[in-house]
Amino acid sequence: MSARFFADIPLSTGLTVTLPEQAARHVQVLRLQPGKSIVLFNGLGNGDGVSEGEFTATITRMGRSDVEVTVGAYQATARELPRAIHLAMGMPANERMDWLVEKASELGAASIQPLVCERSVLRLKGERADKKLTHWRAVAGAASEQCGRNRLPVIHEVLSLTDWLASLPAPAASAPLANRLLLSLQASALPLVQRAAPSGPLIFLSGPEGGLSPSEEATAMAAGFVAVTLGPRVLRAETAPLACLALLGGAA
Repeated sequence: MSARFFADIPLSTGLTVTLPEQAARHVQVLRLQPGKSIVLFNGLGNGDGVSEGEFTATITRMGRSDVEVTVGAYQATARELPRAIHLAMGMPANERMDWLVEKASELGAASIQPLVCERSVLRLKGERADKKLTHWRAVAGAASEQCGRNRLPVIHEVLSLTDWLASLPAPAASAPLANRLLLSLQASALPLVQRAAPSGPLIFLSGPEGGLSPSEEATAMAAGFVAVTLGPRVLRAETAPLACLALLGGAA
């Protein structure tokens, strides 16, 4: 199997291009040589903004710090979930957020919204938040290369929970099943699979270590979220969104 690389540049059959720095470095680490076939994707498909796929390519030149390739045939390959699932969560601390971004990318999350909540241990803003965002996007790119995705999940800028909820459009009219789900320990919370709408995009909100405060849950429910549970066990902040994604993705 040919090695896969994310290349955030325009791609089209017959074009000779210089790979972006990160992809070039990866090619060099693997010690690939001119004439070697690889696979490239840029998240844009064949450029029509609709299709999903990847290009074959052949390495034509290896420089000291750059790699040149000639782009070959395009192959439309759909590997995304049938429905878009968006994760919004209070950021777990330390390397756990990296792990969450990596695994959520592999499981097919359409987007990830890092949040700062009342009980958050990790609080980011300014330059530190910008550096973390760049890092998480690189993690998502590497995970997508590995798992075969041809689109990268969107990693949004860090927001407070309050600001994020305020930015959402007004909720749709109430219905028996919902597309905005809130992980909760409330006694009234029903199992996730019983409350999730059977089709269409879904937003899943979960808290940081310690969960969301009662006032935060109330604000989320006022914004159209319904309380759901993943079962009798209390999952870690980095595990709960992934469990949700696996359940909903498998059921989609």
